[in-house]
Amino acid sequence: MEAGFAVLIAFIFAASIYLMLARQLIRILLGISILSNAVNLLIFTAGRLEREVPPVIPNSSLVSVGVTANPLPQALILTAIVISFSVFAFLLVLAFRTYQDLGTDDANEMRVAEPKGDFKPPIGY
Repeated sequence: MEAGFAVLIAFIFAASIYLMLARQLIRILLGISILSNAVNLLIFTAGRLEREVPPVIPNSSLVSVGVTANPLPQALILTAIVISFSVFAFLLVLAFRTYQDLGTDDANEMRVAEPKGDFKPPIGY
C-alpha cells in the first residue's frame, strides 16, 4: 500500500511543479497549494500506514501495551494544514491586489521595473 501512495505522491508532486511553472498567478497558487498537500501526504506515508490503536497509554503502565499509531506525523500534518491554508490565503490576496494594480495575471507582463525598449542583459558569455 505504501508503494501505491509513493506513486500517487509522485504524480501530485509532478502536477504541482507543472502548475508552478505556468505564467498565470492562479495556476502558480494552485501549484503551491497542491505541493503543500503532497508534502503532507509524504509525511503521513513516512510515518507508516497502519491500522493501529490510538496512542493512548493506560494508567497502569509506563509504556504502551501493544502496537500503537505514531502520533508525531499526525501532529505535524495538522500543523502543516493550518500553516499552508494561511499562506495560501495570504498569497491569494496578494495575487488579487497585484491583478488590481497591474491589470494582468501573466507573470511575464508584470515586469514593471524593466523599462520597455531597453536592451536585454546578456544571457551567456
